[in-house]
Amino acid sequence: MTRIVFMGTPDFSVPILRMLHEEGYELLAAVTQPDRPVGRKRVLTPPPVKEEALRLGLPVIQPGRLKGSAELDEILSLNPDLIVTAAFGQILPKELLDAPPLGCLNVHASLLPEYRGGAPIHQAIIDGRDETGVTIMYMAEKLDAGDIISQVRVPIGENDNTGELFDRLSEAGTRLLKETLPSVIKGTNERIPQEHEKATFAGNIKREQERIDWSLPGGAVHNQIRGLSPWPVAYTELDGKTVKIWRSEKALGKTGASHGEIISTEGGTITVQAGDETAVRILELQPSGKKRMETQGYLNGSGSHIKPGDRFE
Repeated sequence: MTRIVFMGTPDFSVPILRMLHEEGYELLAAVTQPDRPVGRKRVLTPPPVKEEALRLGLPVIQPGRLKGSAELDEILSLNPDLIVTAAFGQILPKELLDAPPLGCLNVHASLLPEYRGGAPIHQAIIDGRDETGVTIMYMAEKLDAGDIISQVRVPIGENDNTGELFDRLSEAGTRLLKETLPSVIKGTNERIPQEHEKATFAGNIKREQERIDWSLPGGAVHNQIRGLSPWPVAYTELDGKTVKIWRSEKALGKTGASHGEIISTEGGTITVQAGDETAVRILELQPSGKKRMETQGYLNGSGSHIKPGDRFE
């Protein structure tokens, strides 16, 4: 029986861990990030992979930093045949990459060599792509640069957000890994070197990427909003206060309106002029200090003063 160490952290990784357990592989441990404070009250919260591993009765290892750590020595002492990673969140040191006889596999949420890095799902939507996918690859010292074993394509709808695509890619990655693992174990799998000159990168989202620039075309603003929903969420300002925008759709603009100008509050939505002939219709938002809500509820309550001609900054 193949002895596997699994390494992953967020919800994306959980179905993959569960599949490995259900398929009867010998899971030696689940390696995940340390518990982190979450929310306004900063409650120390375990990552989803830890919760699932404990439910399955698996040992859990949580290194703050792998390189040179006692946790690294513990993983090496397990002598796994194979290491499987999925959104683990740390670089694996060379001694760990070289240890398992069957190698280290990664389930990466893009069609490599496109979108190497930590935010491939966000970036594919922000860029307005109509397709992405999942790659099963051998890990290498260079970020997401290892040989490709298998890939599957996943379409992106015009109004899909990162959360929705995240779930579909997790399901697709789980199926693909399930289909791919037998050939890896038998040594009959393909091993396709990446075309490194075609590589693109999707680094972790920075705070400055969250602020909406209404001078951009409406399609780009809509893509930013859905690409950052449900985390970390795009934001703008109205009357000097932050407003997070959770859900939107593209709309027709108004001739002569300036970018950021509210051109309509009809139909329980707020329509904002963008930097071209198009506009963005806000369907769901979160005013500063309040909960996420549909725009209709906002207009009926604290946003009742909003009118055409007002402006988002």
